[in-house]
Amino acid sequence: MPVTGDGRAAGAVGMPSEAGVPSGTAAVSRAGRPSGRRAKERPGEPAKSSTPAGVPGTALPIPHPRGGASAASTSAEGQYRLLVIEDGCSDTGLIESLVAASGTRVELHRARGIEEASALLSPASGSGRRVLGHPSHTAFNCVLLDLVAPCDLPHPADGDGLDGLRELLRRAPHIAVVVLTDAAGAELGAAAVAAGAQDFLIKHETDGALLARTLRYAVERKRADESQRRLVEAELRGQENARLQRHLLPTPLLDGAGLAFTRRYRPGRRRALLGGDFYDAVRTKDGTVHVVIGDVCGHGPDEAALGVALRIAWRTLVFAGLSGQRLLTTLQHVLEHERRSDEIFATLCMVVLHPVEGGPTDDAGGPEAAGGGETGAAAGAAAGEDGPGAEYAELYLAGHPAPLLLGPDARPVLLPADQAGPALGLLPCDTTHAVWPARRLALRPGWRLMLYTDGLVEGRVGADSRRLGQEGLIDLIAEHHAAGLTRGRLVDSALAEVEELNGGALTDDVAVLLLERNPAPTLLG
Repeated sequence: MPVTGDGRAAGAVGMPSEAGVPSGTAAVSRAGRPSGRRAKERPGEPAKSSTPAGVPGTALPIPHPRGGASAASTSAEGQYRLLVIEDGCSDTGLIESLVAASGTRVELHRARGIEEASALLSPASGSGRRVLGHPSHTAFNCVLLDLVAPCDLPHPADGDGLDGLRELLRRAPHIAVVVLTDAAGAELGAAAVAAGAQDFLIKHETDGALLARTLRYAVERKRADESQRRLVEAELRGQENARLQRHLLPTPLLDGAGLAFTRRYRPGRRRALLGGDFYDAVRTKDGTVHVVIGDVCGHGPDEAALGVALRIAWRTLVFAGLSGQRLLTTLQHVLEHERRSDEIFATLCMVVLHPVEGGPTDDAGGPEAAGGGETGAAAGAAAGEDGPGAEYAELYLAGHPAPLLLGPDARPVLLPADQAGPALGLLPCDTTHAVWPARRLALRPGWRLMLYTDGLVEGRVGADSRRLGQEGLIDLIAEHHAAGLTRGRLVDSALAEVEELNGGALTDDVAVLLLERNPAPTLLG
């Protein structure tokens, strides 16, 4: 009884029987040129089937993935395209008879040795043109390799007989391969499968139906192998990217600050680990805490790299003693030199929190400015009037959404943004409009500041086109805050509801920071 290469009997496989089905016309070519009526068809063009459509028992087409050479296109009638590598003198009649008796349409092509087969299976010849008389490399479903055929390769006396197979797999790794052995070579066939072939057939123990099933299973196994290979490669890339991400995302330097710092980061690109949003927080020797969050316009690795460059530059400038307008002006120069086009810009929000003992010490002015003027009164109402235990901060906005101020009992308040400057990179630094004035804040005890990028408020609400917006975010945070959620639980629950309202993951990058005074040692969430 004929057996398959993996030990199954021909009648034991749960596939529709080809018995009684009229045999399809075997289109046989020699030296790659179709014979008979197939010679009138264009190379690589599907042939018309001689088997009526819908006849029960007709062999199914070879399943194929969307890409790769093993995913060769197959006509709707189930036509196979098989490349046979043989020596030109042995088993020619055997293969033709098996093809004719297979019950399916098989377009047969031959190559005399590995070199000729490689030229047919490669994307293009050395001149960049396809070999005439042969279909393109994407047309082959499978290769049938006679293990004694590769006459163009050396046959060392101590070899194992698989040199031709290994060379073929090296040159065409994405094609399904079935090897052909004689009756005494069953063990060699099993060794060929272990070396990378999808199956093997034994000469004179194979019939047409077995050949058709073997080809079909070989292509499906190759498809599964390719899927597994891509999965493993994706997992390895993910592990490498995760290690890279851990180095690119910052570690806040807040030792001795007495602050609780919670941060969350979610890139918008599918399967990405890093986007164009960036953040950082450091405490300098004088006790001042500097916090930044920013967003580079666009999505992709270039924007992610620029965000990392800006974050590192910001930390370096802070430790160099720069702050406020001088820091932002220098940071814009960095952006202008690092961006790939003049259309790239970045929004930014920066908070400078001064020690409790005193107020601002740089060019922003004294703490009395927190309540001065109409806009100053608005800031004082939001942050709490100057009083015992109050802390002083400065807010700088460069085209970025204003933070939320959360009190111990009151509803979250959106900090004023009337003094916001332009996004970095929109205007040259030498113009009078490229300025970023400070908003002076007095923060009463129990304060919490939530900084975020616009991806958090640009999510959709339901099926319509309405966006969440800042007012919607205020309502959402107030509800979760009233439920007693704090720190990481507050941020996580808010992000989860924003994604739920959006109907899935957000398309834009999202970064969220929650900064609050904590009497215990600094906590990072």
